[in-house]
Amino acid sequence: MIRLLTVIGARPQIIKAAAISRAVKNHFQDVIEEKILHTGQHYDSNMSQVFFDELGIPAPDYNLSVGSGPHGVQTGKMIAGIEEVLLEGKFDGIILYGDTNSTLAGAVAASKIHIPIFHIEAGLRSFNMTMPEEVNRIVCDQLSSICFSPTQTGVDNLRCEGFFDTPAKFNNGKGRLVINCGDVMYDNSMFFAKLAKEKSDVISRIGVKPNEYILSTIHRPNNTDNPERLTSIITALLALSKQEKISLVLPLHPRTRNLLDKNLSSVIYETLMTSPLVKIIPPASFFDIIMLEKNAKIVVTDSGGVQKEAFFFERPCVIIRPETEWVEIVDHGAGIIANADYNNIINGYHQLVGNKVEFPKLFGNAHAAEEILREIVNYLG
Repeated sequence: MIRLLTVIGARPQIIKAAAISRAVKNHFQDVIEEKILHTGQHYDSNMSQVFFDELGIPAPDYNLSVGSGPHGVQTGKMIAGIEEVLLEGKFDGIILYGDTNSTLAGAVAASKIHIPIFHIEAGLRSFNMTMPEEVNRIVCDQLSSICFSPTQTGVDNLRCEGFFDTPAKFNNGKGRLVINCGDVMYDNSMFFAKLAKEKSDVISRIGVKPNEYILSTIHRPNNTDNPERLTSIITALLALSKQEKISLVLPLHPRTRNLLDKNLSSVIYETLMTSPLVKIIPPASFFDIIMLEKNAKIVVTDSGGVQKEAFFFERPCVIIRPETEWVEIVDHGAGIIANADYNNIINGYHQLVGNKVEFPKLFGNAHAAEEILREIVNYLG
């Protein structure tokens, strides 16, 4: 029996883990024993526990409860806790997702004690080293035994970084593999879409109509903590809502909600909070966010995950960042990079809603989790 430790800590990782846990249960329970470690990086119930309950993910076997804090302090606590669990549990491998501090900590802890690392969402690059996520994903890729890329672009990025030229050799004597496996989030989105329609009443609950609202998520610190950028984004969204007579739905991270009155002028803040067209809601559950994405006229976001999910559900997307890891979305005309520029956000909206947008199948066949586990079994077998 192969023992695998899945490490999660942030909301997107919890969702991604659902696909792997489901595949273990349905196809690999005779050969894989999975244990789940929650670092506690996101510890608010709306940001974490609701997803275990809703998606049917097994309860974590370990919880480090590290909470928030400076990057070094938070990551250091995680490294120590993950290393202890890996040693005591005698695990054969560790599964890591994405690019959070939990990802970095798991990679460092496992590499030091020679436990194979399997990185899901490998090869993504923003080419912006000021982003903590970029540092985390690069380090994790370098330490991984198998880099599971969701797209060909990710594979190409790793090729450009020399992953195919000088393959690393690990303690087990095996080299590194780079595999285009498709996206586990596409697995989840397709699997849960029907269930979301049955379970979620968010559209009627918040009082909006399908295809008659903008869905926007804003959570990255360079947007929320910068008054100039946050003001530009919010004023553009308010202008669009008013001009187009369309609702604006804003599921806000608690941290972002707390920064609004601090980083917006009193006039803009008051307009945002009192406009009958604006629906500010708590962080949406997975079923709720699926329904909000599927029924939006357009999505405006700084979230990589929401960009992809919008694409999965054939919704155009204005990206309020200076770059994106999901370049395929932009290359195929389904997304526009507007950064935090007022005019670019306005123009991006009109360009996307005014033209026919294509949504080709770029992210696999909705069976990425099964392929990932097959490759891990073969690697460790």
